[in-house]
Amino acid sequence: MDSSGRVAVDNNRLLREVGATVAATAASAGASWAAYNYLNGQATEARTVIPHRTDDAPNGDGIYLPDGTGPHRPARGTSVDVYLVVFGDSTAAGLGAETADQTPGVLLARRVAAETGKIVRYANKAIVGATSKGLEAQVDAMLITRERPDVAVILIGANDVTATNGIRSSAKRLGEAVTLLKENGAEVVVGTCPDFGVITAIPQPLRSVLRRWGLQLAAAQRGAVRAAGGRPVPMADLLAKEFLAKPEHMFSPDQYHPSAAGYALAADILIPEVLEAIGEWGPAPLPQPPEVSEAVEQNRLVSRVRRLVGRPGNQATARG
Repeated sequence: MDSSGRVAVDNNRLLREVGATVAATAASAGASWAAYNYLNGQATEARTVIPHRTDDAPNGDGIYLPDGTGPHRPARGTSVDVYLVVFGDSTAAGLGAETADQTPGVLLARRVAAETGKIVRYANKAIVGATSKGLEAQVDAMLITRERPDVAVILIGANDVTATNGIRSSAKRLGEAVTLLKENGAEVVVGTCPDFGVITAIPQPLRSVLRRWGLQLAAAQRGAVRAAGGRPVPMADLLAKEFLAKPEHMFSPDQYHPSAAGYALAADILIPEVLEAIGEWGPAPLPQPPEVSEAVEQNRLVSRVRRLVGRPGNQATARG
């Protein structure tokens, strides 16, 4: 499949499979058929709101120097100090950015070079539309070429939610990818599943159902990453407030992927852990993230559906 096809798959997954997410969530909680029909109708509405993408993320692979220049094409025998590789989905690839300099991987590569004075080689192995099921294959493809990164950054999880992949199995697969990278000498920083509550293009209460699923996945990812020796970064907790406050600024025109400003904020959040991973953060303690995301819209309808989905005995209330 070519790159434009993968982009379409990524966006179609949100639009096509979000109804299946609702069905699985409602069924597992014993919610009524009426509640399912209502949420599934909202999934249909979401399909008409979020446009299909046919473009690809800009490519910023190359060598970045402390003087701010780059990307330079790697040449045989070129000496680099840090090899940074990004794995994951369309967010890891930087879909929604207009230029390579706006993608999260390039932002991180430039920051590492500028703040450490080191020469950084950067490569992006992320695949648009990827879920945790394909993560280990991304790592394997790199290892086959005998490339060994010093630090790897993984952004994954949103497509596992829209594809209704199991929470525990998705987290387990992420942990296995982290283990594989660690066994091959890389330090690993993982941005966990984002907060679907900030995607206002998805109507309520469907948005809250997806948000609940995503936050549960993020919590499971955090445990799996730590157990594998990686460094989890709670993207939902750290990004949600800004994205909800300024959606027109933080999202790209497709209303789903981040804009240049959104990716810049993500890079700001990831850079302390990346620098710490390579021993360049210094003596100051790392910033402490909040324990729970505060950015969630509250209203009577959302609260009612949450109670319904969370309590199997509430079918009669839903029908009323």
